[in-house]
Amino acid sequence: MAKKQKVKKTLVEQILTKAKIEHIGLQINALEGILPEGIDRSTIFKTLALKGDKTGPVIGIIPITEHLSEKKLAKLSGNKKVAMIPQKDLEKTTGYIHGANNPVGIRQKHPFPIFIDESALQLETMIVSAGEIGHSIQIKPQLLADFVKATFADIME
Repeated sequence: MAKKQKVKKTLVEQILTKAKIEHIGLQINALEGILPEGIDRSTIFKTLALKGDKTGPVIGIIPITEHLSEKKLAKLSGNKKVAMIPQKDLEKTTGYIHGANNPVGIRQKHPFPIFIDESALQLETMIVSAGEIGHSIQIKPQLLADFVKATFADIME
C-alpha cells in the first residue's frame, strides 16, 4: 500500500502553528486559476509590495480579483506616491519571490507597514500565500491583522 504523502508545512505555517494562531494550510495556486471545490476567488488575497517615496516599503493586501489604488495606499502610509517594487528587487526587499509574498513572513523579517483592504472584514476567512508558490493559508482576517500588526483600510480602486 502506498504511504500517504504528508505535505510539509511552509515556514509561514510553522510560525503560525508555534504562535497558536488558528489557520488551515491549502495547496492552491491562485495564479493558475484552478481552484479546489468550495474555494471562492473573492476570498483569495494577494500581497503586494510597494515602495513609498518617503517611507520605503509598504505592503498592500487586496483580493486577487481587484486592483490596488496606489493613491489611497500612498496617502494612508504617509507617502506622496507609492510604486510597485520591481520584480528583480522583490526578493531582496521582502525575502520572497513574485507570487510567494505573504504578510506573516514579511512581518517576521521587516517592520514594513501592512494594510489589508477593509473588504476582508466581511469575510469569515481569507486566503493568503504561505510563502511558497502553490501553498496558501486560510485564516480569519482579524487574526491575521493582529498577528502582523496590519491596518484595515480602503485601498482598492
